Amino acid sequence: MTQKQEEDDKVRLDKWLWAARFYKTRALAKAAIESGKVHCRGERCKPSKEPRLGDALQIRNGFDERIVVVKALSAVRRGAPEAQTLYAETEESIAKREQAAALRKAGGLGVTTDGRPSKKQRRQFHQFQDRGGDLQ
Repeated sequence: MTQKQEEDDKVRLDKWLWAARFYKTRALAKAAIESGKVHCRGERCKPSKEPRLGDALQIRNGFDERIVVVKALSAVRRGAPEAQTLYAETEESIAKREQAAALRKAGGLGVTTDGRPSKKQRRQFHQFQDRGGDLQ
């Protein structure tokens, strides 16, 4: 085994997350791991953990939560097409993310309106409040 292969076999988790382009900097990757947003095999881990081929990582980033399987190790950050070869996202993770994105886009969280109420709608609302919520 050459020196380069040995280094690639032993790579820190924060460095791998950075190389796989889940986070823009190693510092952000380290902060995410320390705050519990990254789990390896269902458990919290440390930034110095060495991921192995076949490990399942659960990564929360913003609204999205991904479950990825480590396919290759790399300590070098390269282009996005090469970074995507380092992992494979599970089918249920993709479906869950797409469903959550569609729900957010449809406005499933919170109240949706058509904009500001018209003068007539405001009068009706104030009458409704003055009556104590009676719909007559």
